[in-house]
Amino acid sequence: MDMHEQDERFMREALAEAQAAAELGEVPIGAVVVYKGEIIARAHNRRELDEDPSAHAEFLALLEAARSLGRWRLTGCTVYVTLEPCLMCAGLMVNARVDRCVYGAADPKGGATGTLFRVNEDARLNHHFNVTAGVLEGECAEALRSFFARVRAGERVQGDAHEDARMRAFEEMHATDANDFVAQAHVATPSPRVLLAIDSFKGCAGSAEVEAWTAEGIRHACPDAQVTMLPMADGGEGTVEALHVALGGELVTRRVSGPLGEPVEASYLLSQSSEGIFAAIEMAEAAGIEYSPCTHEAALRASTFGVGELLLDAVAQGAQTVYFAIGGSATNDGGAGFLQAIGARLFDVQGTEIARGLAGLESLSCVDLAPALEALGSCKLVVLSDVDNPLVGKRGALRMYGAQKGLLYGDDYVGDKAETERLLAVYDSWMVAYGRALDEARVQLDYSDEHEASPRFRSVLGVPGGGAAGGLGAALLALGAHMTSGTDAVLDLIGFDEALTDADLLITGEGFMDEQTAHGKAPAGAASRAKKRGVPTIALVGGRADDIDDVYAAGIDLVLPIVRKPMSLAEALDPHEAMANLRAAGEAAMHAYLLM
Repeated sequence: MDMHEQDERFMREALAEAQAAAELGEVPIGAVVVYKGEIIARAHNRRELDEDPSAHAEFLALLEAARSLGRWRLTGCTVYVTLEPCLMCAGLMVNARVDRCVYGAADPKGGATGTLFRVNEDARLNHHFNVTAGVLEGECAEALRSFFARVRAGERVQGDAHEDARMRAFEEMHATDANDFVAQAHVATPSPRVLLAIDSFKGCAGSAEVEAWTAEGIRHACPDAQVTMLPMADGGEGTVEALHVALGGELVTRRVSGPLGEPVEASYLLSQSSEGIFAAIEMAEAAGIEYSPCTHEAALRASTFGVGELLLDAVAQGAQTVYFAIGGSATNDGGAGFLQAIGARLFDVQGTEIARGLAGLESLSCVDLAPALEALGSCKLVVLSDVDNPLVGKRGALRMYGAQKGLLYGDDYVGDKAETERLLAVYDSWMVAYGRALDEARVQLDYSDEHEASPRFRSVLGVPGGGAAGGLGAALLALGAHMTSGTDAVLDLIGFDEALTDADLLITGEGFMDEQTAHGKAPAGAASRAKKRGVPTIALVGGRADDIDDVYAAGIDLVLPIVRKPMSLAEALDPHEAMANLRAAGEAAMHAYLLM
């Protein structure tokens, strides 16, 4: 059953609740709450019966859902309601941390999730949720239309004086003609459907914030625009956030070892898909460069041990697939610490476990991967990376990315160019020996079907992507992980193609756009899919290179820098200036589209 069919199925359950309300003389609004594909709560409007201003259908259903789950956080839940939620109910959905709301008929007098207000995507609030409008819209509207027609005709539902008073209250509440009430909610107006799929602006704002600010500008230029926000990432920073907003689930926070051994708080996403429970881990959460002083000594010691601790926790939580976003690392250890954390044994010639970090690889003699694979069981590992650097060599992990982490470059390093080259060769030889030890460990294993991907290459030393995150890519490959384009995997997971089906315009973007954008980054990946469907694409960027011909060839039709007036980089990165810049850019993008 696809998403559309599922939405219709649960909306019919909400309509059944609306009918129950109508039979009681209440305005026919019904709601159900769904968790993991099952209805856990249902309710209908009881405001008049209970004389309770909060007794709206979705409000009551949310209260019941909290009792059913035994918690106030309703992460993973979708609310289905026949009429667009009001401010009160939309606010409760924010506070309850619901993942999604699906409604039938829009409410021109009080709708707070798209008509009068957009509480669900207000960047000032601490939670956002997705909204799908218009599911079984005609049937939901007809339920209201029929009810108010009976009210206007003076039909008694209960047949007593109290019901007559209630009907008069309905007339005052909906002073316009009942048919006008529905017509206002469903009149067809020219309203371009805009899909926002913008990557984070690193150092400034996350994808969800960027899109919320852009949406404000779009609606200023075109109030009738229908905006769908789909936070996006390319397998690097912001991947967990994008998947959480799109798919819901729980952010699990654990205390793990940081890259230099200090404890750090790191989070990962645990969620549900059609294929079962999955986790998404950004390795930088546990071993990011922000945890390191980027000295030469730190670059030698930094370890991926905490990343392995997150993986073990996800497996213990029932994850059947784990996605790894492996950018922004402080490490150069080839993923050795990661392997040690999940049970692999890395020995020196005396049979002693080696020290953590790149420095520990100097004494490595052999690797035993069997305990790690046993700990993982049938869990599948997927690496989201568009980096094609191998583990060793001129384009290897150490030569390409070591210096930015302080290796042979930090304030505590005093060697000259010749000494730097000599040490690089030494360190790379350690990495070569490590890669060969991983290969030998793989040969010793009888790979099961779950790990059949691993033997498809001869050596981890030369596999494109093995050098990602200081060589963590190679360690994951040795465990049988599947390496894939981060952009394509994220677009597939968040349902980008389905969202694009109803779009007239795609607005994408990123902090800085150059020729690399066309080679695997999120904006180009999204634009390429839009181009195949004939959907024009506008990219909003903080800055751009002089030559971006490859970007245009990838499918982006217009690139708009967002800075609205002269300002320094520090000013542009300030959230208040970024908000104003993106609002102005959203407005400009919408006017550009209307000129097409």
